[in-house]
Amino acid sequence: MFVPLRWLRETPRHLLVCERSHVRHERSRHAAHVRNHAFNCRVSLLIPECGMVPEILKNAVGDFGEYYLVKKLPLHEFVTEEFINTFVKKGSCYALTYNTRIDQDNTAALLPTGKLIISVDKDTYEELGLQGHPSLYSGKKPMRYIITVNLTDLASDPHSKKHSRVIWALKEKKPLEFDFLLAWHYTGSEELSLKSYFSQNEIHTYQPKITFSTLKNVQCPVLENNKLQGEPETACSAQELFEWLGAIFNNVGLENTSSSFLSTYSCPQPSTLVDQALLCTITGFILPEKIAHLLEQICCYFEEPKLAQWATLTVHGFADTPVSWRESEHSFLKGGENLYNFVIFRSLDYWLQMAVGAYGDCP
Repeated sequence: MFVPLRWLRETPRHLLVCERSHVRHERSRHAAHVRNHAFNCRVSLLIPECGMVPEILKNAVGDFGEYYLVKKLPLHEFVTEEFINTFVKKGSCYALTYNTRIDQDNTAALLPTGKLIISVDKDTYEELGLQGHPSLYSGKKPMRYIITVNLTDLASDPHSKKHSRVIWALKEKKPLEFDFLLAWHYTGSEELSLKSYFSQNEIHTYQPKITFSTLKNVQCPVLENNKLQGEPETACSAQELFEWLGAIFNNVGLENTSSSFLSTYSCPQPSTLVDQALLCTITGFILPEKIAHLLEQICCYFEEPKLAQWATLTVHGFADTPVSWRESEHSFLKGGENLYNFVIFRSLDYWLQMAVGAYGDCP
């Protein structure tokens, strides 16, 4: 079959949105952006000119808490009055189907707002009989549908016909069960836990995996907080920094030597050579509240004089989550990218970069 060269050159659309503000500005949206990105699998902190882990950041990273993997959990468990009153109304509860492919399998996610998002194929949608809408990414003939169930609305009238219908659809008409990642952020004093609530199910407890490493002789781009677009021979742009971070996180050599067959990438200019840089990587089911606390501690770190001109905090979302920011639908296509990066300067000015792939809504 003949394939036109133009088709081979076409690549899926990727979107990078950048903005600049100050952490202490009354209209800064940095906390809202962190809060609205619910499902995070990896956090990377990079501080140039830093060789040892600052105590304030070590404590913040060590306080990321535990999460759970519950096997074969029926979906209808989330719409019971007991679960909603115990976890949804008393804190921020997060749940995401584990080992499911968003473009092929039925998937579900529970947002801290109390919205249960169910992404299902056409046959399952018709069997459930619940109201939903076609996926934005299913083409002219919809083969995937999105159902949103507001759990707080259901709990306000637990004896309503709507509540009864949702329970009946998920429990009797078309029972669905998944392996779920679960976490709950709760600041109260009551002795409650997801582990005890789901003790009748097979449940495993995990801690986020944390690694620290010191990078030596790193070529770093020169940045200026008021030059988001960069300036020739003066400062690199936000997009150039974003690409450089990708190389750093993937251990790509920046030398661009003639003997290298893996990469021709080199550090954007202007740049400076730093003796060392601290890289901290956290992987797991990571809550926005923990990321927001770490971001605040980075700001506190810069309240005293430091050699570092800036630090970055990069957060990757799960590739197969049905939502990215807020309730924006998300799908996979080529890579399922949804991530954001903060560049925090010593002045507490910051850049925020938000990126999504072809099947993701503008953040």
